[in-house]
Amino acid sequence: MSDSKIIYLNGEFLPEDMAKVSVLDRGFLFGDGVYEVIPVFGGRLLRLGEHLDRLARSLAEIRIPDPLSRQGWAALLEELLARNPGGDRSIYVQVTRGVAPRDHAFPEAITPTVMAMVNPIRPPDEQVLAQGVAAVVIPDHRWSRCDIKAITLLANVLARQEAVDSGATEAILVRNGLATEGAASNLFLVADGVIVTPPKDHSLLGGITRDLVVELAEANDLPVMETRIPGDSLHGAQEIWLTSSTREILPVTRLDGRAVGEGTPGPVWQRIHALYQDYKASLRQEAP
Repeated sequence: MSDSKIIYLNGEFLPEDMAKVSVLDRGFLFGDGVYEVIPVFGGRLLRLGEHLDRLARSLAEIRIPDPLSRQGWAALLEELLARNPGGDRSIYVQVTRGVAPRDHAFPEAITPTVMAMVNPIRPPDEQVLAQGVAAVVIPDHRWSRCDIKAITLLANVLARQEAVDSGATEAILVRNGLATEGAASNLFLVADGVIVTPPKDHSLLGGITRDLVVELAEANDLPVMETRIPGDSLHGAQEIWLTSSTREILPVTRLDGRAVGEGTPGPVWQRIHALYQDYKASLRQEAP
């Protein structure tokens, strides 16, 4: 990818250092906005329809009118990719309520701020694939509408930093005795040979990669179940995984300093990881 990144901002494609927003933007003042992250493999946007569905739902939940049609979003993103050529990438999209004098209540007749940018996706680290990553379990102190992909991510930032300070890659969050998700990832575990992930509700963000993993498991006759996960069951899991758009499927092999299962990426993860890589390869083959 070129060092000269091009940003989309409110109808214009601009060099990164020229893309500016007002200090009165409600995203800056209140975190009043939502975002989406869409991976791009072989030039093809991964599950664009599902990502736009989630963006539209997040916008509707916080009562921001969707600023573009589906066709408009698709055209914008394709143009942004063309202006930022490279290998595997991700597109970050952010929509805030817009610019207005600071007041908590919604202003009238306000135009949303729309920004999008492209970042490279690093290929999976071979050492991570061979050894897995460490995670820690911490209390979930986030707000009660985690199903909205909101830009108000301070609690997630603090949780991730707590993991880093502990020498771990990610924090697994527990609320009211139930494991919800990671600070920036969805949660899977394997128990008695069954893949288990929490059901989608207000306590977690329904991930597109999460849904794809469930689909791949079902399509390949791997037993999978969506059910609540007691936090105290994490340490007895045979395998634990964390999924996200840019980090794919991370095997957790150490939890709170103790081995998960045999302490290496497990056989079910190996199978799901291979299926996911095959899915990515199919996107590249379909690319024009």
